[in-house]
Amino acid sequence: MKKKKAKARKQKKTQLSFPQKLNLEQYFSCPIWWADEPSFVDKLNKASDPYIEASKKNLKEAIDKRNKDFGNKGDMGHVFHSTTLIGDPNFKQIQDYIGATSHNLLNEMGFDLTNYQVFTTELWVQEFAKKGAGHHTLHTHWNGHMSGFYFLKASEKTSMPLFEDPRPGNVMNLLPEKDKSKITYATSQINYKVKPGRMIFFPSYLPHQYIVDMGYEPFRFIHFNCQAIPKGVLNVV
Repeated sequence: MKKKKAKARKQKKTQLSFPQKLNLEQYFSCPIWWADEPSFVDKLNKASDPYIEASKKNLKEAIDKRNKDFGNKGDMGHVFHSTTLIGDPNFKQIQDYIGATSHNLLNEMGFDLTNYQVFTTELWVQEFAKKGAGHHTLHTHWNGHMSGFYFLKASEKTSMPLFEDPRPGNVMNLLPEKDKSKITYATSQINYKVKPGRMIFFPSYLPHQYIVDMGYEPFRFIHFNCQAIPKGVLNVV
């Protein structure tokens, strides 16, 4: 009996005690910033018109041939991209804003930009097909650090950007979500509703796409990419 009691006391002493509360810390998060600034919309829509018309003109032959060969679908499925807007004085104000804001956001993220200078390396406007089915497949932007959009024509009836979890390891091992209507640690996709004047910034490594546009209303936006370039490369002290 004594041996049994001694054994019971020994087992009691070796029992594990778990903390009643676990401390939560969050790391490796991916930021997305947005703001509404409609003051640029009218001016930039007007300045964008010639670029979009030029793109439509360049694609007209290919669209006409497709419609002749397979049946008339108008411009369905196309996205009309402009040439670069960098250097056009009509877009200088927003280009300067994008560059300065990207610098501030990278600095806010914790990056040391002392020996770097941030440039807007790509700036272009695009418009989805009037007949619908315009879209972008999932992609990232190589050799860049900050990307984003400024919406000129958009509504609840148009396409919208969809962002995906940038962590490959997490995507490979995802479990089913309990409730996809809620944003949780299990969420792997985030979409943003858009309207004229809405601007979105995000790290260039963040995978994103545009859902299929149904062609109910015009959908046009400016896309931009920024890169932090070492001052040594630029011969800047």
